[in-house]
Amino acid sequence: MSDFVKVALDAHGGDNAPKEVVKGALKALKEADNLKIFLVGVEELVKQELEGTEYDKERLEIIHAPEIIGMAEPPVAAIRKKKNSSIVKGMQLVKDNIADAFVSCGSTGAVLVGGQVIVGRIKGVERPPLAPLIPTATGFSLLIDCGANVDSKPSNLLQFAKMGSIYMSKMVGVDNPRVGLVNIGAEEEKGNALVKDAFPLLKGCPDINFIGSVEARDIPHGVCDVIVCDAFVGNVILKLYEGLSDTLVSKIKESMMSNLQSKIGAALVKKSLKRTIKGFSSSEYGGAPLLGLKGLVVKGHGNSTEKEFRNAIMQCIKFKESGILDIMSESFAITEIQEE
Repeated sequence: MSDFVKVALDAHGGDNAPKEVVKGALKALKEADNLKIFLVGVEELVKQELEGTEYDKERLEIIHAPEIIGMAEPPVAAIRKKKNSSIVKGMQLVKDNIADAFVSCGSTGAVLVGGQVIVGRIKGVERPPLAPLIPTATGFSLLIDCGANVDSKPSNLLQFAKMGSIYMSKMVGVDNPRVGLVNIGAEEEKGNALVKDAFPLLKGCPDINFIGSVEARDIPHGVCDVIVCDAFVGNVILKLYEGLSDTLVSKIKESMMSNLQSKIGAALVKKSLKRTIKGFSSSEYGGAPLLGLKGLVVKGHGNSTEKEFRNAIMQCIKFKESGILDIMSESFAITEIQEE
């Protein structure tokens, strides 16, 4: 089973756990022959969800984790005290090289702390960023950072740009990804102290295709492939994106159902509209990777369903097969030698 991609799943992460977690795991197992899954959680509860289902018992293993970290618990204290929780035991599997990746839709804080403390950072990486793919008019762009580092340094943003470029190149297949720095204007002299200090670092880096500052209004148009910012700005962008997307979809549906004429029109464009809306759904990729760690950790939405869990697992398979960890490790090892 050495050629298998081994993914640990937090069976108690999210609003719909463990039911949707198990359903997503079983779906992924049917689709990927080179996959092994560890369901980490309360054994009895996980077994209840597996009752009456058919699956390859050689490729699905339950790891008993009797403790659960709640969404409101202080992350550092929870990781330190609850050693038998699904998050801690799942990440320990990655640290011990038993699993290649860990997926959780549980406490964001606990996942971020656990990723750094348990899995550990790649040598040379200052701060691991959380990096979701967000839909644009031209496909997807990587928003890095969106939640891990609210207070960042200019050197952090430079590293985010490097990691994001590697990810978009190897995972999404974007040739020479365009990197943009989120700012309040396109001019180089604009921005706060962080952006002004980070700009020349990105501009002078030969490892990235830096196109300069980008404004938030240009992001949905797909003006760049890697969107670099600190986590405070990134989280605001992400939440506004999600809220606006939900509002637009709701308003479009409401308008189409307003009278008989619009209902007839809706019936005619239903298939095309569904495809368009699907293309703008962030759930298609199944979660945000925490980049810069020695193993892959993926954080999904708390309300994730079978579809998102399945997609997150598939992301883990592609991540492993692309060799991104080795590429990042080599890249930052070279950078560290050059700085010395």
